[in-house]
Amino acid sequence: MAKKQKFLVDEEPFNVPSNWVWTTGAKLFMPMETRKPSGKTFDYIDIDSIDNCHQRVFAPKVVITENAPSRASRGLKAGDTIFSLVRPYLKNIAYIDETLAHCIASTGFYICRPSNLANSKYIYWLMTSGYVVDGLNGFMKGDNSPSIRKGDIEGYAFPLPPLAEQQRIVDRIESLFDKLDQAKELVQSALDSFDTRKAAILHKAFTGDLTQKWREEHGIGIDSWEECPLSEVSAVNPKRVDVKGLSDELIVTFVPMPAVSDVLGIIETPQEKMLGEVKKGYTNFRENDVIFAKITPCMENGKTAIVGKLTNDIGFGSTEFHVLRCSDKLNNHFLYHTLRSQHVRDEAKAVMSGAVGQQRVPKSFLESFSINRPSVLEQEEIVRILDNLFGKEQQAKELCDAIEKIDLMKKAILARAFRGELGTNDPKEESALKLLKEICAERGVN
Repeated sequence: MAKKQKFLVDEEPFNVPSNWVWTTGAKLFMPMETRKPSGKTFDYIDIDSIDNCHQRVFAPKVVITENAPSRASRGLKAGDTIFSLVRPYLKNIAYIDETLAHCIASTGFYICRPSNLANSKYIYWLMTSGYVVDGLNGFMKGDNSPSIRKGDIEGYAFPLPPLAEQQRIVDRIESLFDKLDQAKELVQSALDSFDTRKAAILHKAFTGDLTQKWREEHGIGIDSWEECPLSEVSAVNPKRVDVKGLSDELIVTFVPMPAVSDVLGIIETPQEKMLGEVKKGYTNFRENDVIFAKITPCMENGKTAIVGKLTNDIGFGSTEFHVLRCSDKLNNHFLYHTLRSQHVRDEAKAVMSGAVGQQRVPKSFLESFSINRPSVLEQEEIVRILDNLFGKEQQAKELCDAIEKIDLMKKAILARAFRGELGTNDPKEESALKLLKEICAERGVN
């Protein structure tokens, strides 16, 4: 005899309106459908087919049926929400509309197909909420490819309002998100304009156009510029500072990757650690060195900085930094601006190697990178001009902060929505409990 299932949960995670009910995924969702590929080719939605920034399918793959992977077997219908079971893709969530209903999805997804208890868009927004994503993340198991299980979702507690309230919640969320998306688009446009202007200025700086007048005033020609491999004017990952004989309890500066701002290109939040904690297994650097993130996506985002004052003149940091120490022929600020320019980051990206998600820029790229440099005096003049022009980079940071605030507002809206705090609930409406009992009776579950 099959084990009886409960349609109510043993413990309610938080308070909801009195005419709402808590239920499990096993009651909320219909059983998943198995569908085998047919025809010569089929459209396949794999984990990496999802744009997890916008939580939508951006590119189903066209797969030859005879080459179909065994995991291509999840059938879809319009109104489904697909939810990734695998880390680091847990936020790969998407709504399936009519244009995608013919696709076959990977078994790496749980297909949230709402029963008659739920509005399909309510389910989609619920599955994207922090309550669901963060809560299910706690069930992750496995070392090499951590994942959650089908049973984790089917046993999870979900808040369920009456159907009419579900629609009102969907309408309110989408109305608020539409306004926030419009604001975000304006902010992003301003940020893109700033980046475009900055790229144009850097191009002029490194081709000599920015200091043409300065050279004329000093009787210097453009032929004073020289091109050479970076390794001729800067050590790449130089010899470590000798810390032998120093106490392991000596306090030194430590720079983890998050401490470097990809917007401002500075070390914002350095830490202090005891020498004994960091002297082995971490990257070592000195004041005035340039640190350059070598791993994706930190490198592409521009995590490059000049090392400032260090506690006890000793610094260590993430192993994902390359360290550059300039000779007297190269101004470290000139090198810094060079490495932060988009064209250098694009060249570095092209030579990255390693597994997906763990690709790195090799040391050899920096050593052989051809740097076009003027005299040290002209380098100093270029740096002075650039520092003045980019002195307003704080505006760019403020724009990025605004985008982050918009994203946080969205999370807060979803959190409130599924607690019944958007002001849409009508307490006079019949409780969702009655419908839940009826649907469970129809499906033969208790």
